[in-house]
Amino acid sequence: MTTGSARSEPALAQKLEAMRDPARYPGGVRRIEAIETHYAWVFLTEGCAYKLKKPMHVDRMDHRTLAARRASSIAELRLNHRLAPGVYEAVVALARDEHGELGVERPGEPVEWLVKMRRLPHEAFLDQAIGAGTANRPAVHAAAAHLADFYRRAAPVPIEPGAYVERIAAQVVANRAALLGRDLALPRAQVESVEAGQREFLANHAGLLAARAAAGRFIEGHGDLRPEHVHIGTPPCVIDCLEFDRDLRLLDPAEEIEYLALECEQLGAPWVGAVFADAYEAATGDATPPAVRDFYRVHRAARRALLVGWHLRDPAYRDLEDWRARALAYLRVAERGRRASAAATR
Repeated sequence: MTTGSARSEPALAQKLEAMRDPARYPGGVRRIEAIETHYAWVFLTEGCAYKLKKPMHVDRMDHRTLAARRASSIAELRLNHRLAPGVYEAVVALARDEHGELGVERPGEPVEWLVKMRRLPHEAFLDQAIGAGTANRPAVHAAAAHLADFYRRAAPVPIEPGAYVERIAAQVVANRAALLGRDLALPRAQVESVEAGQREFLANHAGLLAARAAAGRFIEGHGDLRPEHVHIGTPPCVIDCLEFDRDLRLLDPAEEIEYLALECEQLGAPWVGAVFADAYEAATGDATPPAVRDFYRVHRAARRALLVGWHLRDPAYRDLEDWRARALAYLRVAERGRRASAAATR
């Protein structure tokens, strides 16, 4: 197969139309369910999921060319084999035959690249299970142990301690400026309180963060560890690793776990975060200082407030939810974390 052609590439609308047609798939598919996310469309058959990346450019993610989307799909397949073995199956083509007809996994000229996955039961994703009240401790513990074992086996990535502290400090400043964007209309006093708490921690206790880097705690992690990416079925797995930016995957596992804990708390299940934190400590022997965990929670909550608020700038998502209310909820979490962090370091 080749990734280029003398013929023009079909319009995106043509590709999406083909992907919505069960007759274009192998294996006697009867129906297709299409889900749109910020960066992709996912097409669900009875047994498989096919992910088509949007041809877009956002920050360091550039998927505007067919070759770039193919490279990103290959990276997604490789990276997700780490935490979801057996789920990510292949990168396959949406191909155009000699008559100009488009089909999935058929001979012909590739006009789009798709990540093919085994379809997982929707109700066993952690966010769905929490919402339905079916997230039981044994299943959550099994998922936590799976993730903790990944962290235990991961090779340390050297991070210079001083550079790490500087990176965090720069993120705090940038986050404040972005949260004060006029169109987000978030309360200045609340934003500045959260930022001041982070700056105070860095001024007085930066050594706690530097010690994490000096101890070799940093790894190439998942990068976007949210409840909707954790599957608590048998066997458990974690999907949808952030594939387009390695820098965002280079992190302290304790920060990644606090991010997951924060999101589970927002869903009404604060106990889940404790299960994951305990499993991580048991597997790695890393007793993360409480003040560090509190700081990471504040930092992630402030970042989530911004990412949620940015939905207000997207016409496709602006009216789907009360994004400002959700951003304020994250700022309240950040303020609570700031107070806890201040108390832990007294």
